[in-house]
Formats: sequence, structure tokens, C-alpha cells
Amino acid sequence: MHPAADDPHTRTALEGYRAGAVRWLAGGVIAVVLAVLLGAVAVSLAEDRGRPLPLAGMVVVVLVVGGVVAAAAGLGALLRALRWHRALTAVPWQRGLLRIAGPVIVAFEPEGYDEWDPDDEPVRLRLVSTSVWRTRQVQELDGGEVRAAPVGPGRWVLTAEGLPTLYGARAARRPR
Repeated sequence: MHPAADDPHTRTALEGYRAGAVRWLAGGVIAVVLAVLLGAVAVSLAEDRGRPLPLAGMVVVVLVVGGVVAAAAGLGALLRALRWHRALTAVPWQRGLLRIAGPVIVAFEPEGYDEWDPDDEPVRLRLVSTSVWRTRQVQELDGGEVRAAPVGPGRWVLTAEGLPTLYGARAARRPR
């Protein structure tokens, strides 16, 4: 079997995921830089006018907080993309069916899975995406063929033909 990273679709999906991460990181850095520049301009204008600019401080704080959060999210996604790439160079894709078991819980049934065999269980996963649109994209794959690969202890990556990106998931805890 060929490593998952050798697949052209996987390379494209990883590049798309990495590009999104870089956009978040760059956007966060730009927001912080704009906050610093706006703060300097606001202080300069306040000194010239003798009174502070209304809402300038609030805008600076919102830009700094939003920028730091966006930069942290982008950095985390960039590190995740690098970790996924490294893992996907060592493992092949497993084809199978995706079953939706809840809002963010999915079950991956690899090829050869026998639902009538009591010892054969699907891989139960919890999506790690925090965006609604990404979760809905995965939910639309219910009953469809997907590819999945383990990328760490209890961590998986999912994709399907025609999807421009990869979706991360963690092994779901079993109900008690």
C-alpha cells in the first residue's frame, strides 16, 4: 500500500488546510499590527486635540484580542497540518463507510467491516472541528464512502473524493 501522503488528492487537501492555517495566522498578526498603529494614531490625535478619540481604545482592544486568538488558531492549525503530513507519509488510507451517530460523533466502518459480527466494531470518532460548516460537510457524507487514516494515538483524519480539505477526529469515548 502507498502512504496516504502520496495521493494527489491528499497533497491538495493538505495544502488547502495549510493555506487556511496561514491565512488565520497572517490575519491575526495583521490585526495586532493594525491595533498597534491605530493605538499610536489615537494617542497622537488625542494629544493634538486635547481629548481622547471616542471608542478608539475599545477598537484597539478588540483588534488585539481578536488578532491574538486568530493567530493562535492559525498557528495551531499549521502545527496540526504538519503533524498530519508527517503521519500520512507513514500510513495508507483505509476506505470505508461513514455513519453519523450524533452532531459531532461519526462511525467509520472500514472495508471488510461486518455489522453482524459481535467482535467487529466500527471506529467511533468525534470531530474536532469547531466550525459549523465543516461539521455539516462531514454530516452530508452519511452513508458515503470516505478515506480515513490514523495520525496519532486516538487521532484520525477523514476525507472523501471531491472534498477540498481534511477533517480531524479523535476516538470517541464509549458511552457508559
